[in-house]
Amino acid sequence: MWVFFAFGSALFAGLTSILAKCGIKKTDSNVATAVRTVVVLIFSWLMVFLTGAQGGLANLGGKTLLFLILSGLATGASWLCYFKALQIGNINKVVPIDKSSTILTILLAMIFLHEGITPLKAVAVVLIGAGTFLMIQKKQNVEPENSEKLESKAWLLYAAGSAVFASLTAILGKVGISGIDSNLGTAIRTGVVLVMAWVVVFVTGKQNTLKDIPKKELGFICLSGIATGGSWLCYYRALQDGLASVVVPIDKLSILITIAFSYLVFGEKLTKKAAVGLVLIVDGTLLMLAA
Repeated sequence: MWVFFAFGSALFAGLTSILAKCGIKKTDSNVATAVRTVVVLIFSWLMVFLTGAQGGLANLGGKTLLFLILSGLATGASWLCYFKALQIGNINKVVPIDKSSTILTILLAMIFLHEGITPLKAVAVVLIGAGTFLMIQKKQNVEPENSEKLESKAWLLYAAGSAVFASLTAILGKVGISGIDSNLGTAIRTGVVLVMAWVVVFVTGKQNTLKDIPKKELGFICLSGIATGGSWLCYYRALQDGLASVVVPIDKLSILITIAFSYLVFGEKLTKKAAVGLVLIVDGTLLMLAA
């Protein structure tokens, strides 16, 4: 059953990226992240009360709460980096880097959760790494201006930061939801993300731009929040019963959905090299499931 939830997470995660990209054309990415987190929080607590999981609050231990908070902080950092990268970069390049967090997650799961790595998993890691490298390679046609070089480095750094924090989120979240209902754990950590996101908005002085968000973009931001809520609920339900080193790769298959919709919605096409990279990433992910 947890495999079903893992694939559900991938579906909603793929939709999240596209909806979010549509919502940050004119809206600051940090403001959009804060707004959509409100939607995710409402969605998360609604599921808590629908499943009757709120009773678990009385049995919440200090260690569990600590790791849920740490996981929430890592998630917040990952989101802020990811949506900033999406705003200034090409979605077909940002998403593969974010999904490469699979590699780091496997290594961290091996070190901290004592999940073994088989020869097949090792091959899968190599395939995913090689595929990611091919997908982010730029055409070597015209030498870009200095400002373009800086922008290129900026989205790359934000995307890399998103991947690192996403890996920490999975490991900390795995520890944090042991012994409690996954819906309750998701709701608690979402509250942490909400506080973090709005702190960033006020620290950067972007709160005054809230009234200027176009209605259409606000709609897409809210829809991305709903998709994220669905993805999280499926993801942490899968993590609760399954291996982090297997759940995470399945979740990363959302790249197929994102790439398909990025072509349909934004007209972003893959180069032959990037297409080969995508095949390697998918092959590595599927091999991870068989390992």
